[in-house]
Amino acid sequence: MEALLRPRIMLSLTIILIPIFLFISGASSHQIRINNAERRIDLSTHIVKVFLTLKIDVYIGFMVLVQVENTGKTSASEILLAFPPTQVDHLAFLEALAATGKKKKKTYVSLAVKPTQLPDAPNETNYYTIVLANPLNTGETATLEILYILTHSLEPFPVEISQSESQLVYYRDSALILSPYHIKQQTTFIKIPSNKVESFTRVEPTDRAGNELKYGPYEDRPPYSYSPLLVHFENNNPFSVVEELVREVEISHWGNLQITEQYKLAHAGARHKGIFSRVDYQSKPAFSGVSSFKHLLARLPPRVHSVYYRDEIGNISTSHLRADSWKISELEIEPRYPLFGGWRATFVIGYGLPLEDFLFESSDGRRYLNFTFGCPLVETVVDKLTIKVVLPEGAKGPSAVVPFPVEQRLETKYSYLDVVGRTVVVLEKKNVVPVHNIPFQLYYTFKPIFMLAEPLMLASAFFLFFTACVAYLHVDLSIRK
Repeated sequence: MEALLRPRIMLSLTIILIPIFLFISGASSHQIRINNAERRIDLSTHIVKVFLTLKIDVYIGFMVLVQVENTGKTSASEILLAFPPTQVDHLAFLEALAATGKKKKKTYVSLAVKPTQLPDAPNETNYYTIVLANPLNTGETATLEILYILTHSLEPFPVEISQSESQLVYYRDSALILSPYHIKQQTTFIKIPSNKVESFTRVEPTDRAGNELKYGPYEDRPPYSYSPLLVHFENNNPFSVVEELVREVEISHWGNLQITEQYKLAHAGARHKGIFSRVDYQSKPAFSGVSSFKHLLARLPPRVHSVYYRDEIGNISTSHLRADSWKISELEIEPRYPLFGGWRATFVIGYGLPLEDFLFESSDGRRYLNFTFGCPLVETVVDKLTIKVVLPEGAKGPSAVVPFPVEQRLETKYSYLDVVGRTVVVLEKKNVVPVHNIPFQLYYTFKPIFMLAEPLMLASAFFLFFTACVAYLHVDLSIRK
């Protein structure tokens, strides 16, 4: 009898111990939970800014507690951010900061962010990994402040409006924050530019106060929770989009930095339908063409000089320059006609800058240019930005240091009195927004002897010319005796 019962007891013990072993073997894996998430979406302009604050911690389950005491491998060094595929295509900027301290004594540490691909992502979800400055141990909490910017995310509806109509747009999102982690509590605030809201999706609890919508707080939402959200509201801010911008920065070691900017500007809002009345536009500016724009503001570096503004026809005199010697210079420009939805304009802005403010020498003897990346026009999206830095002839070994990913290549340009040509460093980036207006550095080596090349060429040419003239006057070419 005992011989028959012994195999049954062993089988029963095996069945019981297998799940316990599996539980314990996975005990070292940590779990991340978001205690509180607050999202603020700013729809004041056509550039959507999202501020996300996450308070996270690392926790472990009941069976895991026993295993942690033995292994201690429960720290988390990375946090995942999830984006739906519709937002990733319009994502222009992403920044993550770790906040420590309280209120006025807060300090921020910038964190590295990199795109990540995970297998079997639900609904084609895209991920970005945030690398924490210090690993997060079990029971510890951290506060992350995240900023991401979306472009071309507001859809005009109706898609065509007349001169006297206001512009209405759609914004699509989720009332719940898309996250691979469990969120204990979350709230979303949406700020719109005016009090005129045609409609908005209600996901209770939902509240509206003036030009702000509040969704939440929502409690204990599982990972990948999603609730479609649609807001239809009025937005008459100019949807200024530069379809292509080419900035050429030419360095002259004789003391000048020449900038030439070629713009292809478009109004990306609701298309204009019907005829355009100049009389109504000027006599009723508060009711006629409220979503159009007739002037642009460009913030230029200080000590700017020799400014010009022209298009294919010629010089445009409707511009005003407010220059400050030490702070900043503002150029207010007006196209030849106001821009309505779907209309385009092309123009060129050029100016000069003192070289001493932007060209420096590094400790290893190389020279480097410190110049601002991006577009000087205020609140403008650039679909494609190309910066061409023309180095002086004889410059070698160029290398650019840009704080975000860009495409780089080299070209050659020939100018007056050039023999081997000038090296041109080309930087290209798509989907550029105002936060990209930060300095970049371009390093290169240059021997001062090359500065004498063009003066020597001119002096030699004049010397040969006058020598030929003297020889012609003193040589007798006649055939008589």
